[in-house]
Amino acid sequence: MRSLAIGATGMIAQQLNVETISNNIANATTTGFKKQRAEFQDLLYQNFRRIGSTSSDAGTIVPTGVQVGAGVRVAAVARVLEQGNLTVTDNKLDLAVNGSGYFQVTLPSGDTAYTRAGNFKLSPEGIIVTADGYPVQPNITIPAEAVDVAINPSGEVLVKLDGQVQSQNAGQLQLATFANAAGLEAVGDNLFLQTPASGQAVTGNPGNPGFGRVTQGALETSNVNIVQEITTLISAQRAYEMNSKIIKTTDEMMQQAGQMR
Repeated sequence: MRSLAIGATGMIAQQLNVETISNNIANATTTGFKKQRAEFQDLLYQNFRRIGSTSSDAGTIVPTGVQVGAGVRVAAVARVLEQGNLTVTDNKLDLAVNGSGYFQVTLPSGDTAYTRAGNFKLSPEGIIVTADGYPVQPNITIPAEAVDVAINPSGEVLVKLDGQVQSQNAGQLQLATFANAAGLEAVGDNLFLQTPASGQAVTGNPGNPGFGRVTQGALETSNVNIVQEITTLISAQRAYEMNSKIIKTTDEMMQQAGQMR
């Protein structure tokens, strides 16, 4: 019976759905995390009576036909890019992007990665780096004698040196945007890599048209809604149970058919 295989595809699909939801919940407090959503497609159909075929010599047409589906499959696990809330930390090197754009990070391999997590630190050389020590592009060095650091919404890094009244410009942060940011590849550590699906990175100063603004002393929280995730989890669990019920019912029907004499 086809229903055995159909029910199995449904259980496999809902298993991945639950795994996606569990990852969202696990990252509910991860800085800059963007939740994911499993999306499904129906499988091929077998035609027992093709729609639109002729049903008589008079040219009458079959209006609906008979099609039996083969089940379901996961088409994509899409990333939802809506803005997370901003939480105030008052840390001078905590930065949040309010709007579109990603901070650019130089990996040890020399490749460029992208992140929404702006919980930055200073390296021993005074360079602004990520929590893993990866330099933020473009490299900006904070002098050791600086007594204050201010980063305005346009990404200008201003430092005040000991004994001086006027602040000095230490550098300019830039953001990167993509035609299809959902096509970025997540590699862990709050980092993404460019892919053919995302398109080429377009860089610019924060606040320019198409780019968000930078908020100093704040971080973007995860955009995971726990209540919504729990509700979706319950729906996925019920769907998994119903598909397992289909397999059980099919097995009972086959058992009854095998007992007929």
